[in-house]
Amino acid sequence: MSGIELTASQQTILQELINSYRESDSAVKGERIAAEIDRSAGTIRNQMQSLKALQLVEGVPGPKGGYKPTAKAYDALQIQEMDRSADVSLYHNGELVEEANVTEINLTSVHHPEKCRAEIYLQGSMSDFEPGDTITAGPTPSAGLQIIGTIDGKDETNNVLVLVIDDMRAPVEEDE
Repeated sequence: MSGIELTASQQTILQELINSYRESDSAVKGERIAAEIDRSAGTIRNQMQSLKALQLVEGVPGPKGGYKPTAKAYDALQIQEMDRSADVSLYHNGELVEEANVTEINLTSVHHPEKCRAEIYLQGSMSDFEPGDTITAGPTPSAGLQIIGTIDGKDETNNVLVLVIDDMRAPVEEDE
């Protein structure tokens, strides 16, 4: 576990940098991060200076340059850096989200029959998700669990969707 204390803004920027870097596997421009998290490019540049000082980000010069997360960045956000993680599908309003992968599912309030909730941790952009949208996560690799729910809220700093669970199924085959 990392001993680095980051502000919410730094966490959001670093999370988006990691998401964008995973999608493109190349340096990410500050303008792209700014557009995804609805901040100004100047704010991103300022925050990147402090993230570089903490050795969480490295700058890549040149026309194809930008920023790359360091191994320390993954540790600071407690993200496992894997060469190949299992793909856990995510559907948004019935459409497969190609650039997203579910990294963790936490069930909360399962004891309450009318307020069963799930926290869906994502790898990928959160910008298109809104409260009221329908989400289907899964099936998971080992149990084949699939969760269908409605977005109740989202935590963009930690890349989490909070769902009110409408249905859970197991085992589910990948093509269902």
